[in-house]
Amino acid sequence: MAFHQRSISLPSRPQANEVEVEQELLSLEASISSSTTISMVCDALRRLGDIYNGVEEIVGLPSNQVGKLLDGEMECSLELLDLCSTMQEIFVEMKAIIQELQMSLRKGDDVATQAKIQSYLRLAKKAKKHFRRTTKKATSAGCGMVMLLTKAREMSISILESSVHFLSKEIDSPKQSLVSKAFHKKKAVVCEEEQLQALECSIGDLENGAGHMFRKLVQIRVSLLNILSS
Repeated sequence: MAFHQRSISLPSRPQANEVEVEQELLSLEASISSSTTISMVCDALRRLGDIYNGVEEIVGLPSNQVGKLLDGEMECSLELLDLCSTMQEIFVEMKAIIQELQMSLRKGDDVATQAKIQSYLRLAKKAKKHFRRTTKKATSAGCGMVMLLTKAREMSISILESSVHFLSKEIDSPKQSLVSKAFHKKKAVVCEEEQLQALECSIGDLENGAGHMFRKLVQIRVSLLNILSS
């Protein structure tokens, strides 16, 4: 599954406004609550990238001289940038493990297969620790733009956290795990290998989505710094 940026209503408008961006955030929040697959999480990341386009437009408006109201969110934005960067690195490592896992399945090497599964699970556990250290709550109030930034940040963290949950579930579920089934039913190795390839593509989509969001966050941060220094 290749990563394709999908435009929604925000970029097609001459200028996004706070109401439109808030509506898109609420819509995305509703879709996240019902997300049941990795592909839906990947789609949520793409939609979030479009939402950040709208936020960036609003940030650049001359009327948004909000000064110290941005201080708290600026600090939290550094956490989110670090989280996005870390998740990109973890997704890259996960892809590499999945590729090695496919090779061990082809060779019928049960010991290597189990070792790769454990490596994958340790990596997922490492990712979860980063979310426990990341601030989710709003830090500023009284300004519509700042509240949009806070909401978008919270949404970003939730989507990335959901991605780790689903990636862990693919490996760790005792009844439905594609690796578990392949490990116990050798005749299904070819079928399960195809599922691993699909999982590898999904991780690639997540990696690209996290990278796209990272770039958007950098652009917005530059705009905010320009506001604070003006």
